[in-house]
Amino acid sequence: MVDKQLPSVILRAVEPEDLDYMYVIENDRDIWKVGNTNMPYSRFALHEYIANSTGDIYTDKQLRLIITNQEQAFIGILDLCNFNPQHQRAEVGIVVRHEYREQGYGKAAMLRLMNYAHAVLHIHQLFALVSVDNAWCIRLFESVGFVRDAELKDWLFDGDKYDNVYLMHFFCKKIGKNLVE
Repeated sequence: MVDKQLPSVILRAVEPEDLDYMYVIENDRDIWKVGNTNMPYSRFALHEYIANSTGDIYTDKQLRLIITNQEQAFIGILDLCNFNPQHQRAEVGIVVRHEYREQGYGKAAMLRLMNYAHAVLHIHQLFALVSVDNAWCIRLFESVGFVRDAELKDWLFDGDKYDNVYLMHFFCKKIGKNLVE
């Protein structure tokens, strides 16, 4: 599954310097309609999240990682959330800044995350809930091996209408060798 043509990415912990980027992403109403957020976040709330996050998925039941390139440019955010240690599964969410989309950064970050989830966190299954209208995200998840399991009807409400989502999954045992070097 390694693609030598993908850009090199780094997944790192959230730092205080990421506050401005997180503020923009968390308050982007276009993203709200494809996720579970429906209210703006204050800088203070995000500052407190950064300050209080342990970075330990077993403690926080989630893990937020910043995607950067080799020059340390902020590419986006990857989330592992709804972590269930008993069943060894977690939900995946990804946001790639508009100017870095369609360049392979999302795929490179997902492959790196999948490898980390398997090799370090010992997660058995990753899943995502993806709006049926989010073609970019569907292509991304399918390109790294996720499959569509079901279409959940009227799952997301954007304030005007309900949208369906695909439940997509990936079994980490399919990884075998590391996905990325």
